[in-house]
Amino acid sequence: MDKKTQDEKLSRSLKSRHITMIAIGGAIGTGLFLGSGSAIHSAGPSIILSYLIVGIFCFFMMRALGELIMSDTSKHSFIDFVKLYLGDRMEFITGWTYWSCWLSLAMADLTASGIYLRYWFPHLPQWVGPLVIIILLMLVNMIDVGLFGEFESAFSMIKVFAILALIALGGIMIIMHAKVGSSHASLVNLVNHGGFFPTGMPGFVRSFQMVVFAFVGIEMVGLTAGETKDPQKDIPKAINALPLRIGLFYIGSMIAIMAIYPWNKIVTTSSPFVQVFRGIGITSAAAILNFVVLTAALSATNSAIFSTSRSLYALATGRNAPQRFAKLSNKAVPNYALQFSSAILFVVVILNYVMPAGIFNIVSGVSTINFIFVWLIILACHLAYRRQHPSGVTQFRMPAYPASSWLTLLFFALILVILAFLPETRVPLIFSVGWFIVLFFAYDLSKKRK
Repeated sequence: MDKKTQDEKLSRSLKSRHITMIAIGGAIGTGLFLGSGSAIHSAGPSIILSYLIVGIFCFFMMRALGELIMSDTSKHSFIDFVKLYLGDRMEFITGWTYWSCWLSLAMADLTASGIYLRYWFPHLPQWVGPLVIIILLMLVNMIDVGLFGEFESAFSMIKVFAILALIALGGIMIIMHAKVGSSHASLVNLVNHGGFFPTGMPGFVRSFQMVVFAFVGIEMVGLTAGETKDPQKDIPKAINALPLRIGLFYIGSMIAIMAIYPWNKIVTTSSPFVQVFRGIGITSAAAILNFVVLTAALSATNSAIFSTSRSLYALATGRNAPQRFAKLSNKAVPNYALQFSSAILFVVVILNYVMPAGIFNIVSGVSTINFIFVWLIILACHLAYRRQHPSGVTQFRMPAYPASSWLTLLFFALILVILAFLPETRVPLIFSVGWFIVLFFAYDLSKKRK
């Protein structure tokens, strides 16, 4: 890397509210709005406990990530810490895996966005929506990182408003014991239809796969360290607010849904949010939710373009990707990395034109499993950091260390074991393991080229 590239720094244009909303946006996605129906069908009311357990371990993973970032806020992202504490090979594997995570998720969400747009424009070819969205969001991200923050804040606010509206209306209906269909809204609906664990332990354990999917992307705060105005203040604030968000958005919405509708009456063919809004009497529920899930898809794509470009930038600065990706624009944005990642996303436009979207079930499954691998690497990196620095970061130390770190690492490893026994996730897991093996040997080839 030449001297000029070394001296270039990412712009610190992300404000406190941007970081907060990016963290919220990473924690709320289509997994909650659309996937919660099948999750409820699998586990019944015990899904509330699933969200609580996964939420707690995600919080510990984020605290481990936060302590890493706070130990040296001059680092660009968590990938730099992987290089420092786990070595060059793991940096190479982590960086390219995280890049692939967001690309595959964005492809699935872009396909979904094309379908959502056809709700209002039934004759619109499915490939047109993804094409327009990619170009629009690529231009937004190229202009200034602050503009990315504004867009992500707006997208997150729409999702937050939808959830708060559901919880508020649900609370009112429970208090008034309102009649919904053939039943009444009441908290006793959580236990009156087969108990809290109506599908037994197998259904409860099976639900963890769907719940973990709802949380992927939550670690994106770890990519904003190099572009945050006041990382010492903003990153701890965003991470510490996670328990409240998890409790309010996930657990609160699940309680509201199943208190209004008995869990065994919620169908998987439409979103539980639609069913609740319709039950309340909002006839335009489908149109409202279609707008919300379209926003969630746009948010995921916006996050993907940001995350993949910063991952490539981190790989390039570590000499694990072409040095062109380390160059910054006059707005301190890694435009070459951004344009390359966006160009890869154009593949989804072609796929939406020539083939059905069924392939994306596998793609999103691979992405989810790869996210879990990245979380495990973050936790391993934190353990390596604390071995070298036993006192940690005084102002943001990992709570209950080392027990919390080891329990969290073991929990996510157990999730991977569970996925190996589920027919629908076995093939994606094999793909992910194959991806890691390819990267392991690709590092040696890359090293020889250097």
